[in-house]
Amino acid sequence: MTTEQSENEQVLDQNPQTQEQEQGIEAAEALSPEQKLEEELANEKDKFLRLFAEFENYKRRTAKERLDLFKTANQEVLQAMLPILDDFDRAITEIKKTDDNVLLDGVNLIFEKLKSTLTSKGLEEVAVKAGDIFDADFAEAITQIPAPSPNLKGKVVDVIEKGYKLGDKIIRFPKVVIGN
Repeated sequence: MTTEQSENEQVLDQNPQTQEQEQGIEAAEALSPEQKLEEELANEKDKFLRLFAEFENYKRRTAKERLDLFKTANQEVLQAMLPILDDFDRAITEIKKTDDNVLLDGVNLIFEKLKSTLTSKGLEEVAVKAGDIFDADFAEAITQIPAPSPNLKGKVVDVIEKGYKLGDKIIRFPKVVIGN
């Protein structure tokens, strides 16, 4: 036997993990069959409880994901409808400049029906108006202009495009002009 082998054996003998494993094996051999069965049963119960908890977490997570999916499933369709809402807003503004009240009433009727349908599907307008304090979390600044009055510095001067949200998620940020 070489000196390296004898040194390795001494190191192994001094390794506390190896000694603990050997003691654990000796202790297991010293256990009665009933004690071994009880220990195995305790281990299996522990495995079962961990697996059960993991499965419950999985069920909860997938249920939450499914709810989130249902909430935002029609997001793409609603986003595609937003330009139509914008066109209706522009059309109503232009029709108001004329004296054709019948046309205005007809367009308003269609617009309100479309808006109520989209609202029933969860679409909400993000409420930003001129004079509000600018918040980058709820609006997108397109440009800054010199504030028309000192009280409009750092505030919204004009709303260029309305913003919309679906549930709690903003699907289109309002585009605003800020005074500086």
